[in-house]
Parts: sequence; structure tokens; C-alpha cells
Amino acid sequence: MSDQTAPVTLPTERAAGCPFDPPTGLAGLRERAPLTRMAYPDGHVGWLATGYPAVRAILADQRFSSRYELLHYPFPGGPEGPLPPAPVGDMTGMDAPEHTRFRRLLMGRFTVRRMRLLTERVVEITEEHLDALEHHGPGADLVEKYARPIPALMICELLGVPYADRERFQGHAETVMTTDARPEEQYEAMLGLQEYMAELVAAKRVLTSNDLLGDLARDADLTDEELVGIGGFLLAAGLDTTANMIAHGTFALLSHPDQAAALRADPELAPQAVEELMRYLTVAPTTVKSALEDVMWEGQLIRAGETVTLSLEAANRDPARFTDPDVLDVHRAATGHLGFGHGIHQCLGQQLARVEMTVAIPALFRRLPTLRLAVPPEEVPPRTGMNIYGVHRLPVAWDAR
Repeated sequence: MSDQTAPVTLPTERAAGCPFDPPTGLAGLRERAPLTRMAYPDGHVGWLATGYPAVRAILADQRFSSRYELLHYPFPGGPEGPLPPAPVGDMTGMDAPEHTRFRRLLMGRFTVRRMRLLTERVVEITEEHLDALEHHGPGADLVEKYARPIPALMICELLGVPYADRERFQGHAETVMTTDARPEEQYEAMLGLQEYMAELVAAKRVLTSNDLLGDLARDADLTDEELVGIGGFLLAAGLDTTANMIAHGTFALLSHPDQAAALRADPELAPQAVEELMRYLTVAPTTVKSALEDVMWEGQLIRAGETVTLSLEAANRDPARFTDPDVLDVHRAATGHLGFGHGIHQCLGQQLARVEMTVAIPALFRRLPTLRLAVPPEEVPPRTGMNIYGVHRLPVAWDAR
């Protein structure tokens, strides 16, 4: 394929009745050309990568930038004109060496060992919410009563953010993550999140606290602006992604009763099932890079300045990498999936997310063995128009004991 092929646009519409499958058209594009020319809403012509090898390679290649101001927005209805640079502390929109400096400061606080030490607390929080579900039941919105509060409590405790303040910051975080929010709405939401975090950081500078923000305020060479930015970035990331994986993962298992039964019968499958759900659902479906120089990839020239949209969800369903990729199989060894990204921007909090999902999802099926959807699957409202895919609500029911 030459780079003169007529450009495509990014498919975003999912087929009716298929809430777990990538948008219609991605598989066909991947089969025809895993790296193809793409027309962006602002008129830019760049690239769309859908094949696993291409997506993984570009994620790891530092000749491609993540800086927002170099990127073209891939979704309709986005900002007009150039994107603004990443706010201070937003590691997603940084390159090395700035990104390296912040990541090194945080990596030691998000190690596998340290996150596993939090397992006992995750279990406590999970059991408390299961008790509340049973007391409230036998029916509930699982997003509101379970999937959202568990990771919210954990990230608040980890950072040292008062959970009682969640109404103040949660709405701001959700607006920041909405792809079809107006730019002025996102800007106001970001300001609101920063204002809240600035008050918290000022308190951490005065009063010693044994939490991540307190540690950074005391030990790290960070300005107030940098600490506010990092705190807001970690808070927003920790609130949304895992909550949607818990809810959407439960929805997927309830829609595949054989897989739910396998997990219920063998709790030891939990870590493997979490990796498979991350692959199968890919709730963070897309990321974007910009070429810093001319790059040849398998005979195709990506020119400096061209934006490449990476479809993680298409890559995670690539039959060249995963056998029967459109099948949810909790027995699958889904190692190498791109659900947490890859390369220097791979999700910093992935180990915490793994702990939370490995505890929360199996516990739900253990405590509520008759758990089922309370509405037809097509009535569960999907989170379209959001950076993180999932469901807005998940009405469930179970038999009272």
C-alpha cells in the first residue's frame, strides 16, 4: 500500500447490540492495511494504526511524541485549531526528559510490591461495599454502589485526598475525560480540579501526612504548581479507568454466563481473567502520537509532523497476536495485551488497578452467586463520547438470602 491511498476516517460507532466489540469497520481496516492514511476532522491527513505490531511498535518508539500541541484531534467535534500544551503535571502529554523526571519520582511509589501490600485494604473496602449492597438489595446500580466508590476510596487514601470531598472533584474529573465536552467546559473543569488540589497541596506543605501527596510535598523537589498538577492527574486517572473496568467487566461476565461460572468455580483464575478482560474490553480504546522525524515502518513513510492514531482496541483484537480474539476466554493467557498501553507512557497505576479488579470482580460473584442484569443488555447505557469506555449505569439484581 502506498501513502497515496485515499484516507479513511476513524470508526467510532459500535454495532447495535455489541457493547463489547470495537467500532464497526476497525477489523476490516486492520485486515486490509494495519497502518493506513487517515483524514482528521481538522483537515490534517495522518495515519491510523490498527494492527498489533504497528500499534505496539509506535507506542515504544520515542521518535513519536505525545505532546498535545503537536497532535491533531482524531474525533469529530473536538477543539478547533492547535491543541494547547499539556497542563503542568499531566504526564500523558509529555515527552522525555520532562516525562522521565516525573515518572521517576512516582515509579517507586507504584511498584508491584507496594501495591500488593494494599491488597488487605482493598479487600476491606470491597467487603464493606458488598455488605452495603446486600443490605440495600436485592437490586442496585452497580456503578454507583460498587464500581465507582471502591477505586475512588483507594486513590483518595493513597494520595491523601479526603473522600468526603468527592462531590467537589468527581464531576470535574468526568468532564475532563469527556471527548464531546466543549473546550470551555473542559477548561473550567480542569481549573476546578486544580483549584481543589491547590488547597490540598497548601495543607500538605504545612501538616505532615503519611500519604503519597504528603511524601511528595515533603521529599520531592517539586514546585506547588507541579505538585498540584501531578495530584490532579493521578486523582482523575485513579477515579475513572478502574471504575469502568469493574463495571464493564462485570457486564461482560454477566453477558457470558459460562465465563462467569468459570471464575466463580475457580477464584484462582482471577488474575488471568482480569488480563483477559483488559484485552477484550480495552476501555481506553485510542491514543495519539505525532512523528518527530520521518519514520519508515514496513515500507511506509510516516513524515515528520504527521499524527498517528493508535487503535488499542483493534490491536487487542488482532488475530495475528491473539487466537480467536473476539472470544472472551478467562482461561486465556492474555499477556502482551495493550490495555494498559506500552512504552514509556504505559499506565503508571496499572498494578493498583490490577489489585482492585482482582479483588472486586471475583468477590462480587462469590458473595452474590445469583447476580444478573436487571434490564435487557441493550438498555444498559454505554459511555459513548468518553475517553474511557464503559457504562453509565449497570442495573443488577440478585436473590435475597
